[in-house]
Amino acid sequence: MFAMFRLFFVLMIVLTIVYVCLSLYSRAVRRAKLKAQWDAEGQSGDRDAFVEAGLKAYDGSLRRKLILGVYVIPICAIALLVYVTNFM
Repeated sequence: MFAMFRLFFVLMIVLTIVYVCLSLYSRAVRRAKLKAQWDAEGQSGDRDAFVEAGLKAYDGSLRRKLILGVYVIPICAIALLVYVTNFM
């Protein structure tokens, strides 16, 4: 039982690191796309305000929520593997 908790603890640490890296990467890509959109459209006004407004909209988007699959998919896969191994 202790080994299972130790595995779960290490798994959560690794998944948290992956989640943070993936989240930061996705946000950086979105920021670059917003800057490229600003430059391509040749808009007037404050570029930083445009980028921040776009990132605020990104924070509530579905894509941002899908990154949480980093936690869900491996845990479900391990649970399915344990179930199949023990009960089938």
